[in-house]
Amino acid sequence: MKKKFILSFIISFACFALVFGFFGEKIFLRDNKTVATGEDGEIDNPTEESVIEQKNKDEILFLLMGVDAKDVKKSKGTRTDTMMLFKVDLETGGIKLLSIPRDTRVMVRDKEDKINHAHAFGGPELTMQTVRDFLNLDIDYYVKVDYKAVMGIVDAIGGVEIDVPRNMKYYDPVSDPPLNINLKKGLQVLDGKKSHDFLRYRSGYAEGDIGRIKAQQMFMKELIKQTIKPKNILKLPKLINTYFEYVDTNIPLNVILKGANVARKIDMENMETNTIPGYDKKISKIDYWIYDREQTEEIVKNMFGDYLLDQ
Repeated sequence: MKKKFILSFIISFACFALVFGFFGEKIFLRDNKTVATGEDGEIDNPTEESVIEQKNKDEILFLLMGVDAKDVKKSKGTRTDTMMLFKVDLETGGIKLLSIPRDTRVMVRDKEDKINHAHAFGGPELTMQTVRDFLNLDIDYYVKVDYKAVMGIVDAIGGVEIDVPRNMKYYDPVSDPPLNINLKKGLQVLDGKKSHDFLRYRSGYAEGDIGRIKAQQMFMKELIKQTIKPKNILKLPKLINTYFEYVDTNIPLNVILKGANVARKIDMENMETNTIPGYDKKISKIDYWIYDREQTEEIVKNMFGDYLLDQ
């Protein structure tokens, strides 16, 4: 099984914030077309697509879905490989991230199943509903990306410096394309391909997928931190095509534009990260992540309390 993974929308969100914040652009590229915006940042020629109203104008809550598909916008029928819940404060730049293990056993279509199967059964709509029911959260926005996003972003900024925690060696000739990971332990600058390999590596972690999740979170922090450095500002426009080719989202454009000044305020040292707690268990020869209900409820309340349903 291919183990594709994801770099989150918040990376590109921060990048676009820098593009608009520093250069004061009044245009935005969408689907390879130029869309004019007014002085207030609103779209002059909005599309007729359904727009979900933002619940809190000062922050945004969204679910990141990484899909195992070559075309992220035509990926229904595939399982999600990565799921992360983000809350971004559009005033302070504060970020909260909750990772959801792909094997988490929850109710999907009225039966217990792995949470990553929801997308295969019903696309982003069923995935969102499954997460709402699982975490009891009022969440409407989603972002889907594929693994090529990380390669494009990393190469655009000239690589990302990462302290690789261990030697990583893995070969899978049946993967498409074939997977040949060979990274040495230690501090080094990873290009897009090596970053891709770092994030896809999973088999050598003592904690299994939880170990990979921790590596993803660490990589994400470093990439955001290094992307928003002043030396990378002039490279950021290269990310626009990457964003639209490999990202599918229902977040309104005007909400993205609200983040024009957020990138300058982001403090990665204060980024709050967590993972759904639990333990591995094999049921009918299938590996699951059995979540701890009480601990999960406490984490969700502390991180996303304003969005809880049935309060």
